[in-house]
Amino acid sequence: MARTVAIGIQDFGDLIQKKYFYIDKTSFIKEWWESGDSVTLITRPRRFGKTLNISMVEHFFSVNYSGHGELFEGLSIWEDDKYREIQGTYPVISLSFANIKETNYPDTRKKICQLITELYTSHSFLLESDALAEGDKEFFRRISVNMDDVDATMAIHYLSKFLYLYYGKKVIILLDEYDTPMQEAYVDGYWNELVAFTRSMFNSTFKTNPWLERGIMTGITRVSKESIFSDLNNLEVVTTTSNKYADSFGFTENEVFSALEECGLNSVKDMVKYWYDGFIFGNYKDIYNPWSILNFLDKRKFMTYWANSSSNSLVGKLLREGSRRIKETFEGLLRGETLRTPIDEQIVYSQLDDNESAIWSLLLASGYLKVLDYEREELLQYGEAAEYELALTNYEVKRMFNGMVHGWFKRVEADYNDFIKAMLQDDLEAMNAYMNRVALSTFSYFDTGKHPYGDEPERFYHGFVLGLIVDLQNRYIITSNRESGFGRYGVMLEPKNPKEDNAIILEFKVFNEKREHSMEDTVEAAHKQIDEKNYATRLISHGIPKEQIRSYGFAFQGKNVLIG
Repeated sequence: MARTVAIGIQDFGDLIQKKYFYIDKTSFIKEWWESGDSVTLITRPRRFGKTLNISMVEHFFSVNYSGHGELFEGLSIWEDDKYREIQGTYPVISLSFANIKETNYPDTRKKICQLITELYTSHSFLLESDALAEGDKEFFRRISVNMDDVDATMAIHYLSKFLYLYYGKKVIILLDEYDTPMQEAYVDGYWNELVAFTRSMFNSTFKTNPWLERGIMTGITRVSKESIFSDLNNLEVVTTTSNKYADSFGFTENEVFSALEECGLNSVKDMVKYWYDGFIFGNYKDIYNPWSILNFLDKRKFMTYWANSSSNSLVGKLLREGSRRIKETFEGLLRGETLRTPIDEQIVYSQLDDNESAIWSLLLASGYLKVLDYEREELLQYGEAAEYELALTNYEVKRMFNGMVHGWFKRVEADYNDFIKAMLQDDLEAMNAYMNRVALSTFSYFDTGKHPYGDEPERFYHGFVLGLIVDLQNRYIITSNRESGFGRYGVMLEPKNPKEDNAIILEFKVFNEKREHSMEDTVEAAHKQIDEKNYATRLISHGIPKEQIRSYGFAFQGKNVLIG
């Protein structure tokens, strides 16, 4: 009989006691413990079982779960007598930054202080102990939501000391989703303030802490060492390209197929693989996102579960405001092409506005891209970043991105859809009417980056072009005929069924008052570009008659558009 698939349970004890569906990942405990690493940072995309594994580690080691070995009966870790003996024998400090998503630094700092205060409250029994000196108890009582930076950044350091004095044993510290507030800080503009605070906290907690036995930190990204880990030379970093713990987070293909068999879903294995396979950790391929698989097992429907399960605001911001080349590359990825780029797995948030490889590094760490191939380290010169070949992870991710781009036009969806219909019907008057209404609303939305479209127009018009064509990918083979000149961008739409659809050539130009007297001149220049580049020749060579090839010139001036 198939086990009940429960969605969203991240407490290991709750999951096991209620006998819900669970794939055994307890071998991670043994692998991590025997590594001997002092502090381990493990980065994985969201919804990959990081929180559940942290809960599993806490349930295994914490003195709070002493005598609860039955939770691990039948699981791989319980087969080793040595590990049975250490279950429930360590003081454990466990906290999570997953819910720290404030829009400003004061609120973020306050929420961190709230977490620490709650942690101290749960250990208030220490105040009754003779193990703590009066000075220690005085520090303990100072911990509050309104404590100063010195006490806040040293709080976990001293709680480690207090637990060591009480239990006579060094502590294990578990910090889940350490980078969630940092991503919010980047998006909302208080990065430098937060970095100064967390750098001090992490140093006192994980580096200069003589009462620390072991530590685990989890997150989506590996924030650059220079930002917050400058003093942590004892940090073992395990990223998505590392072989360590490769199958401990996420489901392997064997695990997924076994789950499908248990649920009587053998017949859909190939479709599940098409939708949800594609994650690669180290040399371990065919990793599936647990959130998507569990939701599919529960609902028996193919949907974008993982890709739509959380905010994609940072990803959307970077792509929407990115340079023309970033948008061009992103279009290629949506068409199934690959990308070759240097990747530095240390995310430097301050570079995300200007460094293209930093953006692709973030998308890789976040799970939206996968590594197909990469340069071996021994072939690189000192200081060089390895070059990776990347692709969109799977069909689910592609659907998410298509939805994201379409969402950029949500506020004018009716006009947008009507424009597409007008273009397919060759109704030039309607095309102009709809397009100008779309542009009036949409261009102000794109004009949010460091360089407004008045200074660098193509970055915004290009984002507009992405939205223009995304819904046509099922009917057309879409290629871009790019030119490096300022303000130019051409698109060719080759029908997949020439008997039903005409071919369409689009040329986009920004009005240049130095070369043109009016937007009509700009439209004419666009058509001249189409003729000079012989765009139609390619379509004709593919068997499409000349009379079935239509071309349009788009002229942009601020929020005004003229199509001819």
